[in-house]
Amino acid sequence: MLNTYFRVIVGTMVLLSVVLSVYVNPNWMWFTVFIGLNLIQSAFTKWCLLETILIKLGVKKERDGCAVN
Repeated sequence: MLNTYFRVIVGTMVLLSVVLSVYVNPNWMWFTVFIGLNLIQSAFTKWCLLETILIKLGVKKERDGCAVN
């Protein structure tokens, strides 16, 4: 479930920043850059602030793998 929430939130943030950069101000594109850098950083450090926040809000972490025993 955590992975689903994470993807929906990050995808929404990226789309929102692109829309804001087109219709409001091109500087909103820096928000998209920030999101991308955070995704790269989390790939190397295995830590993500959004994941920490979602867990504290009670979102359950999935088991590893596809098979459920």
